Amino acid sequence: MLKVLRDLLVYNREFAIGFVLTVGIFLFALAHFWAPMPDSAIYLLPPDMPPSAQYWFGTTSRGQDVLWQMSSAIWNTMLFGLTVTVISRLLAVIVGMVSGYLGGRWDQFLMTINDTMIALPNIPILLLVYFVMRDSMSWPVLAATAALLGWNYDARLIRSVTLSLRNREFTRHAVFAGMSVPQILVRQHLPYVMPVIFFTAMNNLIWAIGIEVTLSVLGFSDVNRPTIGGMIYWANQHQAIIAGIWWWIAFPIIAVVLLFLGLFLLAISVNEYIDPRSRLSRMGA
Repeated sequence: MLKVLRDLLVYNREFAIGFVLTVGIFLFALAHFWAPMPDSAIYLLPPDMPPSAQYWFGTTSRGQDVLWQMSSAIWNTMLFGLTVTVISRLLAVIVGMVSGYLGGRWDQFLMTINDTMIALPNIPILLLVYFVMRDSMSWPVLAATAALLGWNYDARLIRSVTLSLRNREFTRHAVFAGMSVPQILVRQHLPYVMPVIFFTAMNNLIWAIGIEVTLSVLGFSDVNRPTIGGMIYWANQHQAIIAGIWWWIAFPIIAVVLLFLGLFLLAISVNEYIDPRSRLSRMGA
């Protein structure tokens, strides 16, 4: 893994830029643990103060420091995205590899479920879950719901890779050696599937963060928990643009754009690295 990371950083400029952007934003988000005030506290500072030496990113109409609010908001937004990505990757790997290796009725059954999930509209289902569970809605519930809707396309991709591995010579040797199905999938096939998992994880993380920002901006989440979308929601509620409090919206939007850009560059770089011809061409071979 370290060798792959080194090759990407040395030979792939897009990956290096994406890596620097993503790590920089992550470190900025990590700083919220040293915030001088609770992230949910309001009206502790003078409201509507423009950026200055005292308040670098200004303050909001709710008396909050935009700098520390952004730090906490990015952390919570990334935590939501990572939770969705991890759960959906587990589902995609299990369904894709089991379906591709076992084939037959198992393949038909799992792919029927997969195709049904693909046909379901994501945003309306998330909104329905929000309205049904409005009084008990929390971000883990919303993340779990999003994860259940975000694994199906990648499961098909992983299934296709596993199908190509099922009849390979090393798979037959593993069967003759008495290895069980889980052992074959984990020890023999998973290393070949890992590049696909990393690539799809980046795309899924972008999708999950986009879902969180969209729902929060519309108010269909816990808006009292700082997130990027929640900051934009409260800015709209206080008519920040009309009132000239541009920093309340501008800085969160810049942060999420940089995060999307960093993750996108990482995703296309990993996708290029998976292709041996592109990788060798990039390295000058």
